[in-house]
Amino acid sequence: MTTMSNNEQRLTPESRNPTLYHYRALKRPEIRRIGTIACDIVETTPVVFRGTLYRFEYIRAGHQNEANPSSDSYFHFVNVRTNECTPPFATNYHFGAAYVDDEVMYVTGIISGKDPGEAWGGNVVQVFRSSDLMEWETYSCIELPEDMGAYNTGICKNNSVYTMLIEVNRPIKFRFRFAQSTDMKHWELLPEAYRFHEEPRYAGGPAIYTLPDDPYYYVTYLEAYPGPAYATCIARSKDLKNWTYSPLNPILMFDEKEDKKIANPFLTEHEQSRIERAMDYNNSDLELCEFNGRTILYYSWGCQMGIEFLAEAAYEGSMKDFLQGFFEQEAQ
Repeated sequence: MTTMSNNEQRLTPESRNPTLYHYRALKRPEIRRIGTIACDIVETTPVVFRGTLYRFEYIRAGHQNEANPSSDSYFHFVNVRTNECTPPFATNYHFGAAYVDDEVMYVTGIISGKDPGEAWGGNVVQVFRSSDLMEWETYSCIELPEDMGAYNTGICKNNSVYTMLIEVNRPIKFRFRFAQSTDMKHWELLPEAYRFHEEPRYAGGPAIYTLPDDPYYYVTYLEAYPGPAYATCIARSKDLKNWTYSPLNPILMFDEKEDKKIANPFLTEHEQSRIERAMDYNNSDLELCEFNGRTILYYSWGCQMGIEFLAEAAYEGSMKDFLQGFFEQEAQ
């Protein structure tokens, strides 16, 4: 029979592994899903402009959006409170995103420099500007190398520097590149070392954010999982080169019951039937903003095969608490 020494008898599980027992797990920021508000709309940005919450929408051409009788795509804004839409603009541009700075609205859109009729995966990122959401100025553009097809974009500001994230699929698929500017007019594509991911795995549907008094760039993006299945994750970086992935990833996993809740009473019987019958193994294109102390989120659900639906969600707290809540806090 083996006997324990007095020292061994006094050891508790906590004293044997103090790191484990003193570790405090992250508390996942709770996303409350509100439900589906539209069919066939994917790339959407919630944004506050002059005190009003708007939803920027990319309206795809009629063969991809039953509600659009036209063969043209376009952008518009929706007043979330009144549901009123601004006049359409940027005809046949694609993959739009919106950004507000100093009471001016900026919108990015993708088009091809060689063949405007084939704008998906085009190499030109156009920046539009407006002070009233009615009249739009073609303000600036980034012309990428012809072998670098662009898709989703996003803009953030850190101190006096604007950073644009650009999702590209060539020459290496599923990678994000970055461009920077000090005036939103003149842009410089950063060297290839400034990128996300390092690994050759799927990454799509990104958005980029910064916070006051926080050195990090936060990127939400789509990861592919076996199945196939697709879910939204988050990572952050101080230099746009070295990335830390949240230990709580994925932050938004598809949930058929919650995603398919009807949050828009004006959806027709036909649209509600489409929602009920649709496959759901994807939560993508998450974008967010803060409004009246809450974090407003829009995301797409569906099958990643062209049949997608727009859903709304919320976090009952600030955008700072939401983004930082997915990472360990650094010692001050």
